[in-house]
Amino acid sequence: MNKVRVRFAPSPTGPLHLGGVRTALYDYLFAKNQGGEFVLRIEDTDTARYVEGAEDYIEEALEWCGIIPDESPKKGGKFAPYRQSERRDIYNRYTEQILKTDYAYIAFDTAEELDAIRAEYEAKGDVFSYDNKTRNRLRNSLSLSEEEVQKLLDEKTPYVVRFKMPVDRTLGLTDIIRGNSSVNTDVLDDKVLVKNDGMPTYHFANIIDDHEMEITHVIRGEEWLPSLGLHTLLYEAMGWEAPQFAHLSLILKPEGKGKLSKRDGDKFGFPVFPLNFTDPATGNVSKGYRESGYLPEAFINMVALLGWSPADDKEILSLDEMAKEFDLNKVHKAGARFSKEKSEWFNHQYIQLKSDEELLNILKDSDLNLSIEDEKLLKIIHLMKERATFPKDIYENGKFFFEAPTSYDEKASKKAWNDETSTLLTEFSSVLNETEAFTSENIKQKLHDFAENKGVGMGKVMMPLRLALVGELKGPDVPDILELVGKEESIARISNAVNNFK
Repeated sequence: MNKVRVRFAPSPTGPLHLGGVRTALYDYLFAKNQGGEFVLRIEDTDTARYVEGAEDYIEEALEWCGIIPDESPKKGGKFAPYRQSERRDIYNRYTEQILKTDYAYIAFDTAEELDAIRAEYEAKGDVFSYDNKTRNRLRNSLSLSEEEVQKLLDEKTPYVVRFKMPVDRTLGLTDIIRGNSSVNTDVLDDKVLVKNDGMPTYHFANIIDDHEMEITHVIRGEEWLPSLGLHTLLYEAMGWEAPQFAHLSLILKPEGKGKLSKRDGDKFGFPVFPLNFTDPATGNVSKGYRESGYLPEAFINMVALLGWSPADDKEILSLDEMAKEFDLNKVHKAGARFSKEKSEWFNHQYIQLKSDEELLNILKDSDLNLSIEDEKLLKIIHLMKERATFPKDIYENGKFFFEAPTSYDEKASKKAWNDETSTLLTEFSSVLNETEAFTSENIKQKLHDFAENKGVGMGKVMMPLRLALVGELKGPDVPDILELVGKEESIARISNAVNNFK
């Protein structure tokens, strides 16, 4: 058996969707599981829909995800070039080859002529299709004489190359994920293979490129399933061995019906792209997972399980662990429903797996501009990461470590503060002022001794103290907060609270 070679072949027509990331990931995992190679190829023949910067975005997104191609436009390789726009000479050669067979023909029909024919059919309640039932009545090399065809070519009349779909053949099709199926060629139309600008369509170009690049397995979205019959016949027409095919199911909306779209992300408040993308035409920014605070390991783990289940229903796996377990035969046929809550759960799990030092570096690289010494920030991270879903939560949930409260929660105030509280906290503030070793452990003992001496429960001191320090009844242990806020600042906050509740 030939060495496994797979390719991810996106079009640079916009940002990479979640579904595209999953296709690239499954390609990558399958290649690594089989000891094979993963190729990134850019299919940029659709010049009308080309978006400036989209190719760079795709490469940056894959790199952030850890899906590193063995061959690509940037990296190169023995089958370069890896952009379809740079492979025109190759396509021209194969266009000449297929036109020598009985599987292709030249069509001179103009867009206006075809529109007129469609209108005629629609007027009769029918649908027009350029196929084996209509092609001999249209303007092409099958219906025209050789002399007429040559005259049109000599006059530089624009033309396309169409595939000549066989009449009444039943094709047996095989898909690794979906099993065996069949299709009769009479329901398939004569697709355009080469456009009138000389560039091949997706159907022809990807067959040529996959053959030239020795691709053994084509893993792609189910939207290409209706094209499997045509592609199978194209391999037959060229006399090539076809690769094995695997068509991935859709990633579904959170409610479970329909394909996940950017509109769903906007509606429910989650990204559908791996990185922020700025539309060069409008300047509009679409939010990405990276900029939303997701860790790449968590994001890719979440994506992997949208349609595939590892052994023992494990949920937390590294990229290497996924590659060792990945099996195309275990990819689900049914669509996978996206869950915002589950994606956040994955990120929370990976936050917990990060060391305090790793999270320190992430926070320092963020746009929070934390002006605080590393040693203190490490202690805050240690206290707050258990509650964090995103790195920024460490700051957001622990903002009281960085700035004094400017108001006090009304409900908490009624619960924690009474007529005796101000006197009690003022006296404890004096105890803090006299405390030399201002450590959590020492402060905890001081609190215990103070409450015992005053003959009050710990809650009578701890609750209002927490309110004074935080502004709410939340946060880690009060002695830990006091140590990290520091003696002077703690005393100042207690004083502010006492003055507020006078």
